[in-house]
Amino acid sequence: MLIPDRTFLRGLVQEYEALRAEESATAAEPSPRARDLAYTLCVSTGTRDVRLALETAHRLLAAMHKPARLAD
Repeated sequence: MLIPDRTFLRGLVQEYEALRAEESATAAEPSPRARDLAYTLCVSTGTRDVRLALETAHRLLAAMHKPARLAD
């Protein structure tokens, strides 16, 4: 699997989560923008479900944040 750019992935996650939090108070269905973001998250993480995509994205972002270990 290709690893998405950290800044791009973080932006997708933040925008999707903020939009869904905002929409959850007013709309039962996600907006077209939220659906587009969900699709892009799924493609970027190699998943087919937005919940799994978010879990994968958070895992990838956490791993990207850790400093790389040098080989012995």
